[in-house]
Amino acid sequence: MNLFLDTNILIDLTANRLPFSKWAIKIFMDAKEGKYHLITSTFSMLTCYYIIERQIGSKRTKKVIRILLNRIQTQDVSRKELLTALTTKVEDYEDAVQHECAKLCNSIDAIITRNKKDFKHSIIKVLSPEELYLGDKATDLYTP
Repeated sequence: MNLFLDTNILIDLTANRLPFSKWAIKIFMDAKEGKYHLITSTFSMLTCYYIIERQIGSKRTKKVIRILLNRIQTQDVSRKELLTALTTKVEDYEDAVQHECAKLCNSIDAIITRNKKDFKHSIIKVLSPEELYLGDKATDLYTP
């Protein structure tokens, strides 16, 4: 199963944002075992670096990013996606860019995010981490 990870999932993992990090860890552990193929945008990697570098310093952050890059495929974001994202129905620009980037990837089964409401116009299935594992039994904690 090919999963496109939104930035918040990467930050949950790398910054150990409880209680959300437990789901991110599970996704990455299952990917390591071959259950999932993980993809994210290069933009997400940069954002992740920016946020965790302030918490743990440059040297440690570079090690974390190197580990991530060894376990997750990245998809470049071009000027075209940046421009297209300005004209989509997805209101949040960062999420619109993520959606355009995910569309570039071959056979994405789902976008995984804790911010489903901003992806309501997605042409790709969008799941919270809980929904990925619990399906219809999931109680989506991120919807007001």
